[in-house]
Amino acid sequence: MPNQSRPKVKKSRALGIALTPKAVKYFEARPYPPGEHGRGRKQNSDYKVRLLEKQRLRAQYDVSERQLVRAYERAAKTQGKTGEALVIELERRLDALVLRSGIARTIYQARQMVVHGHIEVNGHKVDKPSFRVKPDDVVMVRERSREKPLFQVSREGGFAPDGETPRYLQVNLRALAFRLDREPNRKEIPVICDEQLVVEYYAR
Repeated sequence: MPNQSRPKVKKSRALGIALTPKAVKYFEARPYPPGEHGRGRKQNSDYKVRLLEKQRLRAQYDVSERQLVRAYERAAKTQGKTGEALVIELERRLDALVLRSGIARTIYQARQMVVHGHIEVNGHKVDKPSFRVKPDDVVMVRERSREKPLFQVSREGGFAPDGETPRYLQVNLRALAFRLDREPNRKEIPVICDEQLVVEYYAR
């Protein structure tokens, strides 16, 4: 059986961020890009710097280029800083909030939970990871899925993030449920990104 963590580790090193808990130890040991010339590589051009930052943001939310462009276009129409609005837009995705709540361990696992029909919003099954959660929406694991071993681990806090849960969420892991209290503030969102570089990439 192939080791599915290896591609994530390689991607983590290429982007300079740990994308999964398993990747953390590998990344800390070799915090430079993979390949024979990994240690010596430098991001020279402004374009490459902006491209890398865009790829880092994409990877942390595991979204396609098309999805990121759509999020950018929506953010560009809002008042205030486009970069901050972009990250907030992505953070309101259902799969991202399932991850933040501690119900899932990684963004990849959160996406699978949603796609496989284990998650409901306000009592209705939602199987689209890109579903945009609104303030006061209640998200929970569906009744029929709660006894699965994976969600038993979630319930016991096995996937809870290091540090405190983001303040924009009210989480009850015992009930496998959470509520989005309000729109996230960029400073509260645990994403590693200089979003202004991403804006500059798309605005070029």
